[in-house]
Amino acid sequence: MNDLQQYFGESQQLIRNSVRKFIDKEVKPFIDEWEEAEEFPLDIYRRAGEVGILGIGFPEALGGCGGDVFDKVAATEEIMRAGSGGFAAGLGSLDIGLPPVVKLGSEELKQRIAPSVLSGEKVIALAITEPGGGSDVANLKTRAIREGDHYRVNGSKTFITSGVRANFYTVAVRTGGDGFGGISLLLIEKGTPGFSVGRKLKKSCWWASDTAELFFDDCLVPCANLIGAENQGFYAIMANFQSERLQLALMANMTSELALNACLEYVREREAFGRPIGRFQVTKHKLADMATRLEVSREFTYRQAARMNAGQSVIKEISMAKNFATDVSDKITYDAVQIFGGYGLMRESLVERLYRDNRILSIGGGTREIMNEIISKQMGL
Repeated sequence: MNDLQQYFGESQQLIRNSVRKFIDKEVKPFIDEWEEAEEFPLDIYRRAGEVGILGIGFPEALGGCGGDVFDKVAATEEIMRAGSGGFAAGLGSLDIGLPPVVKLGSEELKQRIAPSVLSGEKVIALAITEPGGGSDVANLKTRAIREGDHYRVNGSKTFITSGVRANFYTVAVRTGGDGFGGISLLLIEKGTPGFSVGRKLKKSCWWASDTAELFFDDCLVPCANLIGAENQGFYAIMANFQSERLQLALMANMTSELALNACLEYVREREAFGRPIGRFQVTKHKLADMATRLEVSREFTYRQAARMNAGQSVIKEISMAKNFATDVSDKITYDAVQIFGGYGLMRESLVERLYRDNRILSIGGGTREIMNEIISKQMGL
């Protein structure tokens, strides 16, 4: 840990130890079962809330534990040691759904929503993506028309993490004209008339997290549930994306670390032609390349986290970090399966799951192509 002391101190080590104990006891023994079931028990939210995991990074006044960016980094990395990106995404859906409420919501809305989410009693999801929109956030179609003290919402969302089981949804809607200037955020609660949750979507990855379609048919939402100022939601979404992209870069780096560690253990045990395959130069060099890529990616990601922690703008650099980390995890998980051979394609193999789960990381939170658009714009192009 000596080389990481510039980023992580004693408080982060305490967080690591606490989260690792939780994952080892409450998650790892059951994760294969949850993967096959395509969900984990709702009670895990409550247990994670009880030990303070869900509250990391959120204000104590709302039931959180406080803490800085590296407290959240430490927790995220330890949650990923469960070996399931789906579990990490599902448990962590509050980290993208709740921040807009906490930062921009009215005091009444914050006090009504945040404590129950941070305690694990309720689940919150972020709903932005639409069936015809993908990464084109500025042109979303879900419409909210103000009628007295309510908004009438019509439209749909898709690919919503925790969408089936969530109680609260931070929903991007169009309250104004075309483009980014007409977007707002509304807090919509499950059970609101006109709001329905569609089928649980079948995915090739992140099996342990539920993913849903959402439908709004003349759904009446109180104006008090507006998050921030009307028609200013796009800026809140973009700010939220910065933290989400850091989380995805961290998940990619941990995916790489888990795959590399699995390979290091395997090549010492697996023999071919009378000796461990780790003794062959081609294998050693492949592992050396994997380790090098991971070290570079992790250091660059930590550096951007440090700048975020200092209040600096890292719009360009966090997009770079996400792209680089996911490129690295693409390569490392591919090579890991190759090293394992046929065993790397078996469902009981960790590297098989890592290989599947990895694929979404360069798509979620803004695709690789969108990241390059952001980077090039920040370069003045």
